[in-house]
Amino acid sequence: MNSVKSSEKRAESYQRPNWKQAAVWTGADFFGLARMLLRNRLRIRPEYLGDCLLDVWLSLLNTVLGALQAFRYGAQIGRVRLQDDPVFIIGHWRTGTTLLHELFALDRRFRCPTTYECFSPNHFLLTGPVVERLLRFLLPNSRPTDNMAMGWERPQEDEFALCNLGLPSTYATMAFPNEPTQHPESLDLERLSAPELRRWKRVLFGFLKQLTLRRPGRLVLKSPPHTCRLPVLLEMFPKACFIHLVRDPYVVFQSTMRLWKSLYTWQGYQKPTFEGLEERVFRGLMHMHERLEATRGLVDPSRIIDLRYEDLVRDPACELRRVYERLDLGAFGPIEPAIRAYFADRNDYQTNRYDLSPELREKIGRLWRPYIEKYGYNGAEKE
Repeated sequence: MNSVKSSEKRAESYQRPNWKQAAVWTGADFFGLARMLLRNRLRIRPEYLGDCLLDVWLSLLNTVLGALQAFRYGAQIGRVRLQDDPVFIIGHWRTGTTLLHELFALDRRFRCPTTYECFSPNHFLLTGPVVERLLRFLLPNSRPTDNMAMGWERPQEDEFALCNLGLPSTYATMAFPNEPTQHPESLDLERLSAPELRRWKRVLFGFLKQLTLRRPGRLVLKSPPHTCRLPVLLEMFPKACFIHLVRDPYVVFQSTMRLWKSLYTWQGYQKPTFEGLEERVFRGLMHMHERLEATRGLVDPSRIIDLRYEDLVRDPACELRRVYERLDLGAFGPIEPAIRAYFADRNDYQTNRYDLSPELREKIGRLWRPYIEKYGYNGAEKE
């Protein structure tokens, strides 16, 4: 089943919307947002000051609503028990993790965090049913990076929730893209102090309990940074399962560059220069790859599987059946019709295709050689 087509990529254009759409920081906790602003010494581009002040005002509202939610639901949240350890979808950005997350969301036995829950983690139990309907206009119909559909109800990365709950996250770099990478210690958590690590675990676990209270089901979490966090995640969830996505690195490089350029433009309080971004992307994939290789032995082999994006889009039903069976996720038959219908509805979806200069192609092949050889992309540089 060849369900995803490609098109030649047109010229890049990174433009900030001319009206305020929902940004990540729209749902931030006040204290977390204040720390981020002060950490970067309020280096805000003047024309973005209005957006920032609006986000600060909304963060105060988020914090108040969070207190009301804690008062209303605190006892119920405290009684929640996760019936099963989560399934984690991991892998570098732009390797197909969003696609796989959307496919798992079709199976009602599983529970994927939604965009609203991740963008408004302080109070979604209290406000979700109303706000999700009223504020649909604040989201674009599709993601600017790849035309994947967007909506408050669609699955989303839990890293956004952690960031908005005030935890240190490299995603804060999106707000101040011209500053050094924000909180690099948060990627693998190794350099967090003991109190910081305890807080990180407590906040994540509390968020997952709230998700479960709103709708039970085995949690499926998708976040590229989790690729570096296996030791901590296994300490919290000893029976967790991991699905690791990989993709042609020559596509991943250009697609990741496009991702960060778009997010820095849309989410930033600065006009991004993109200085040093290329080297940041080169270092990022190798750090993630080396970290996974160093820690994947901690996982029982029956609870981790590698999945190539190219195989997934070529025959999604076959590949997902293999994942379900390998990780013992339940019968695949009941969900197979929904999987086939999902791809049938998107048969004209087009992914971006990138032209690489010979110099850049050589650099990718040289710097990412371990990843290329590990996952069998040796011939990709010839395509």
